[in-house]
Amino acid sequence: MKLQAVLCLVLLLNYEISSCTDLWVIPGSSLELPCLSFQNDFTGAAITWKFNDVLVSAQSPGSPRVKQDGLYLSISPVTAANEGEYLCLIKDNNMEMIRKYRINVDASFSYVIKVFEGSTAHLPCHFPPSNQVKANALWFKEAGLDKRTQLPLEGDPSADNKRVEQLYPLDHDQTIIIRDIVMEDAGNYICQSAEEKKLSSVYIIVEVAPTAVPHSCSGFTTPWEPCQDENSRTGEPMLQESITEFSMKLYSYLRESQPSSNLLFSPISVSGLLFHLLLGKTKEAAYNIPLKAVCVPHDFHCVHFQMKKLREKLAGSLQMASQIYYNPQMNLSESFTNQSIQFYEAEPTRLLETSEENTQMINNWVANKTNNNIKHLVDSVSPSTQLMLLNAVSFSGQWKVKYDMKPKKGLFAKLNGDLVMVSLLYHQKYLAAMAYVVELKAQVARFALSGDSSLYILLPRSSRVTDLQQVEERMTDTAVRQMIELIKTTSPQHIEVTLPRIRLNIQSDMNILIKKLGLSSLFEGANMCGLYSEERVILDDTRHRAFLALNEQGVEAGAATTMSFSRSFPSFSALRPFIMLLWSDQANVPLFIGRVTDP
Repeated sequence: MKLQAVLCLVLLLNYEISSCTDLWVIPGSSLELPCLSFQNDFTGAAITWKFNDVLVSAQSPGSPRVKQDGLYLSISPVTAANEGEYLCLIKDNNMEMIRKYRINVDASFSYVIKVFEGSTAHLPCHFPPSNQVKANALWFKEAGLDKRTQLPLEGDPSADNKRVEQLYPLDHDQTIIIRDIVMEDAGNYICQSAEEKKLSSVYIIVEVAPTAVPHSCSGFTTPWEPCQDENSRTGEPMLQESITEFSMKLYSYLRESQPSSNLLFSPISVSGLLFHLLLGKTKEAAYNIPLKAVCVPHDFHCVHFQMKKLREKLAGSLQMASQIYYNPQMNLSESFTNQSIQFYEAEPTRLLETSEENTQMINNWVANKTNNNIKHLVDSVSPSTQLMLLNAVSFSGQWKVKYDMKPKKGLFAKLNGDLVMVSLLYHQKYLAAMAYVVELKAQVARFALSGDSSLYILLPRSSRVTDLQQVEERMTDTAVRQMIELIKTTSPQHIEVTLPRIRLNIQSDMNILIKKLGLSSLFEGANMCGLYSEERVILDDTRHRAFLALNEQGVEAGAATTMSFSRSFPSFSALRPFIMLLWSDQANVPLFIGRVTDP
């Protein structure tokens, strides 16, 4: 009997050594590997884990790490570096037991999509989060055994097929769309990197389209009701939180598509435009996706009333204007027209007869509302344009502490290590609040402006791109609000300040932002029954241009969406890439957000 027991143990040990569980996991997921596949009491047993023959301990930084005295190995998040062999060894008295895993990290996904003839198909593909996107992925359609053809993407000079479009060029999201699907589009599609690594495969099934349903606004008839709780104490902070969350969401999208260039946008302008657009949706349609897209709770009925109050509160420092131009053949709903005037002081205006007249009219309006800082927003207005919504903001704030008027020059260190000579704003004893914010890994200084506003400058630890990215990744709406509260409670001190004089005039790709926000339906025929009930309204183009200048007098901004000094005081020298946040202290919302990498 004793011999039989020993033989059983040897057989079990051989089985555990010879067996290996293969697991396929995707990057970004979480994984827990149990050392045992059955319940047993191994109290006091010595359990060790090895990854590719290297011992793993409970104190190992990052992943993987052991849990519950070695009974589990946790890997979170899974990355390509976690691919390999994992071995768990249990020693208990005279027994040794081994369990093996082989982890395969695969970033390729397989999808099956059913679409109707004439519709638009979205083909998903993503680079792993750890990858730096230097070139767009390539898409192929398989045409048989070992045969495939490359898809001609829109924007490719050699492409004669304009049905295929890459939604987010040079982004981690490499999704494409194919418009006006036909039966011949059925089949398998492969997305791969320029290095020929497979990222995604999509199989498309095309079905005969059902009989088209005529456009109808039946069931979508309820206009926005008046705010029933105008004196609520929760309405204002709710809108403030929504705008801040929306601002950080926009910044994260912009920095993904433009990882190293100058950035500037006005979240208050973009959100104002989208809130105005919500009036064109009926209450039933707006409570679906659009409210979520602008970070507004679905049960926030007073969004337009609170936006009007916000505009009034900002009037001392920020001028915000909205305008709507529409095709004369459209009969806009009376409720939309009235509420547009009531909440946004925008009376819809008819477009003129020619493209040239409309282009001049719109650019003149923008120039007038931005104090001539932005004179050119649109190149032309298509004769088929049905509707144009505009929002323009103009900000002017004076430094509460003036800078030295004598011209000075200094060297600014760019992300690539190059040094460029720039004009400086300098003050030897500037009174300002400054602190190192651990949560953001940035030195932050607050510069007070007239009109109850402040300019916050977030300075990464060095001019390396990794330090800049680290700050940006930590810039959530919660972290930004905590930063502002921290700096507000920090006592001002005399510091030596050196800032580059800057003048930014930047146009952001709003079409991509609209899609990223989950509002692609606006480009494909959206439910805008609250605005126009006779047919679907299709968004043709969106534009956002922002302007900001730092000079001796202060900060001026607008949007339509080697030297040594004596250092007797602490210093704040922004002569390397930094992030800036123009914040309304009175309204408690961000007005402009920017990144300076090349002044």
